[in-house]
Amino acid sequence: MRHLAGVINKKHIFALSAGHGAADLNQGALAAMLPFLIVAAGLGYAQAAGLAFAIAIASTAAQPVFGIIADKFSKAWVMPLGVLMSGLGIALVGLLSGSYWLMFAAALFSGIGVAAFHPEGARMANRLSGKMKGSAMSIFMVGGAIGVAAGPVITSPALNRMGLQASAIAAVPGIIMCVLFLLLIPGMRRLAESREREERLEDQIEEQKTGEAKGGRRNEWLKFSWLCVSITSRSIIAHSLNVFLPLYWVSVLNQSMATSGMVVSFMVITGAIVTVMGGFLADRFGVNTIIKVSWVLLIPSVFFLTHITNPVLALLMLVPIATGSFMLNAPFVVLGQRYLPKSIGLASGLILGLGGSIGGMFTPLLGAYADVHGLAAAFKLLAILPVVGAVVAFTSKPPGK
Repeated sequence: MRHLAGVINKKHIFALSAGHGAADLNQGALAAMLPFLIVAAGLGYAQAAGLAFAIAIASTAAQPVFGIIADKFSKAWVMPLGVLMSGLGIALVGLLSGSYWLMFAAALFSGIGVAAFHPEGARMANRLSGKMKGSAMSIFMVGGAIGVAAGPVITSPALNRMGLQASAIAAVPGIIMCVLFLLLIPGMRRLAESREREERLEDQIEEQKTGEAKGGRRNEWLKFSWLCVSITSRSIIAHSLNVFLPLYWVSVLNQSMATSGMVVSFMVITGAIVTVMGGFLADRFGVNTIIKVSWVLLIPSVFFLTHITNPVLALLMLVPIATGSFMLNAPFVVLGQRYLPKSIGLASGLILGLGGSIGGMFTPLLGAYADVHGLAAAFKLLAILPVVGAVVAFTSKPPGK
């Protein structure tokens, strides 16, 4: 008999991944819009940064709230609503360019939409995945990474040709995914309930065979909090590389601006591939094992990057760095959900919120250190963080133990 719990429903998981991409696309789209807003709407750099801050803080602060809502009420309709809000908000940023505070409110609206989608989307991916949670979560996570990368690709050409009114194109993916989710949600619910029933049955059979109760249906907040230390370390590394790696390529390695921009694209493409790989490996070898391997890989690679002056060798070193960093994505979410089995939506919201934002709060501090001591010295500080993550990984206990 082929158990449902061991099979991934590709249609639904890929739909959730596409929805994740449509929601996160708007963060990349806003970044592409900022230069046009500075020129056409006369915004200052601080005002432009304020719009980026608005979508980031709204999505971060609201995600735990929507996670609690997902756990208590399990409203699947939040997914189509969230992805629609995220797209409409960014479309309105360009359409309301005559008023800064209306643009700011539109960016907040979009951020709230992103926050609404993430916890319920990750929770549904967990429910649909059966025993293949790592694989399903990796597919869900990579959709967001592709969406952020696709945002500028979709919006920039339209803005170049038609001006800020072309921001309306940002709403199209959200509208499409909203309609698609409304059609798929009834089937998603039925399948999720079937998967959960089969998982409970398999757990009961295993308990009878081993004589050991699973006992895993309580939240383990201490273990989850310790995991958040590791998530924070990874977030700081990822954000710092996104912000400072192009500058490092120019000022330390003496490369051109064009080459420095390609470095970030190289990291994103490698990361998308590795994110999927990490989930499948987690199902094969266990989430704890993959988390440990990722940190062990990051310790020497980040250290050596800060001591390499040859750009070719530095580029090669980005491969293990991207592998270690992005391979953590899906296992972090799956392990956090296992630590908080009664609050899967909240766990998803907290992990995605921390991973997506907390590192950005530390980058100004790293930048201030670089102003005083130089960018090379600042990068050497990053080499400490993989050690912190590894300590957490090797001292963490599995759920229910």
